[in-house]
Amino acid sequence: MIIQHHNADLPTPTGLMRTTIYRPQTSGQYPAIIFYSEIFQQTAPIARSAAILASHGFIVLVPEVFHELNPIGTVLAYDDEGKNKGNSDKWAKPLEHHDSDTQSLIDFVKRQSYCSGNVGAMGVCIGGHLAYRAALNPLIKAAFCLYATDIHSNTLPAQPGNNSFERMADILGEIHFIWGKQDPHVPQDGRDKIYQQAVRTGINYQWQEVNAQHAFMRDEGERYDAALAIAMYQQAVALFNRALALTHT
Repeated sequence: MIIQHHNADLPTPTGLMRTTIYRPQTSGQYPAIIFYSEIFQQTAPIARSAAILASHGFIVLVPEVFHELNPIGTVLAYDDEGKNKGNSDKWAKPLEHHDSDTQSLIDFVKRQSYCSGNVGAMGVCIGGHLAYRAALNPLIKAAFCLYATDIHSNTLPAQPGNNSFERMADILGEIHFIWGKQDPHVPQDGRDKIYQQAVRTGINYQWQEVNAQHAFMRDEGERYDAALAIAMYQQAVALFNRALALTHT
């Protein structure tokens, strides 16, 4: 499908959140995917990923995940300075603020005439965590989480009893976990911890570990694995086609 995209500045309890919306040009109603970026926000690789998903018949919303902490339109570079700033933002923003961002995104897209009303989530790196976190919201019907950081370690700030790992049982939709076996950010013991919790809670999940490094989806840099990335897009599209009941009129 040919797509279009535009920006919208959405009100949230913690300030305006710049969100880029990618969607088919053809009129109709389509399901939505909230696509959560890495710590660097909407870089060129993230924009390309969003466009790929939208071209399969989805509305894709890419929010600025640290909108409270940066001027609107901030994109961090893939260098040490950008990494340090992004990590600082990650540790400064409580999960409760991400939760209210997710609710604002859901409320916004459900009001749009081009949305079918069904919403899923997808993300990479911290965005994988945020897609997982979004799945705690009962309005998220499916989530596709790629090498989600900080779930096993509980290092993101949250109120007592509200960390993501402990709340896994609240997930009502279908969730897919994708991990790189060579990813130092989520080592084997961390993956085992998350897997055991998924089994224990009885959530509807799928689990996949691949021979890849962290950020293997990012089509810039030496860790990119194009063959795996294509396979992941295909799996994500299949999940969302099924779980979001893809229809358009």
